[in-house]
Amino acid sequence: MPIKIPKDLPARQILEHEGILVIKDTDAVRQDIRPLRIALLNLMPKKIATETQIARLLGSSPLQIEMTLISPSGYTPKNTPTEHMIDFYHSWEKIRAEKFDGLITTGAPIERLPFEEVLYWDELRNIFDWSKTNVHGTFNLCWGAQAALFHFYKIQKFELPNKIFGVYLHQKNQSNLLLVNGLNDEIPIPVSRYTENRREDLLANKNLEILIDSNESGVCLVYDKKLKHVHMFNHLEYETDTLHEEYLRDTSKEVKIQKPNNYYPDDNPIRTPKNTWRSNGYLLFNNWLNLIYQTTPFDIEDIGKKNNC
Repeated sequence: MPIKIPKDLPARQILEHEGILVIKDTDAVRQDIRPLRIALLNLMPKKIATETQIARLLGSSPLQIEMTLISPSGYTPKNTPTEHMIDFYHSWEKIRAEKFDGLITTGAPIERLPFEEVLYWDELRNIFDWSKTNVHGTFNLCWGAQAALFHFYKIQKFELPNKIFGVYLHQKNQSNLLLVNGLNDEIPIPVSRYTENRREDLLANKNLEILIDSNESGVCLVYDKKLKHVHMFNHLEYETDTLHEEYLRDTSKEVKIQKPNNYYPDDNPIRTPKNTWRSNGYLLFNNWLNLIYQTTPFDIEDIGKKNNC
């Protein structure tokens, strides 16, 4: 099945060119099927790039997906045209009465800030609490995962001596969860972080299960068995050149940054990197959608009710 996104969203043309099925609103209403409603809380500065990355992964599912773009109500992004925000985004305040099968919360380039100093922290805390009654399952990425773990469990993030930057080999731990079914035992995954959540803090919480981690870059994927939250600290959604673009951005600003590890052929930035993680990214997001599909109520208004499992 295709993904349902707004007609003029820039991601549509890119995805159609790549062969991802994208459905029009007029066609979607004729199909006798309830689409999964997935909200994307996009906190990244380059919102169009992030929308496209996430829509690409959701669009590879055999299920029909309806993606709704949301943003904090009191925050105006500096790197996305105002017209784009007006045309395609909904403030959380305007959609808070609605129910969603899934919520994806992205990262944000603010990980060195204490959570309480983030401009939209209070609203994000309200969104996290709202998700317990209005969302069936959540997928939190990078800083979004750190923020959720801090909000729900007071698990702290810690600044690293140096940024972890590159593509690192990760190991899948033994688990019978559908979420990691079919993923490779060893997975190269892009990492771009100045902070980390420590393994011992996560293991100390009985609700949390570490599904993927790395001896080099630390914990990668965590599942919350109580709240049905997925926390992904690294970036299977990245495109082939995302780390390259980050490297060029930082070097142009004279930020002290090393070349991304295990990324460029022969460690040479003028050579084109190879994407070695794409298929695992597709599979992980497909597994998450499948998990939601198998457990979400048929009547979306039943989400969040006491007996909903």
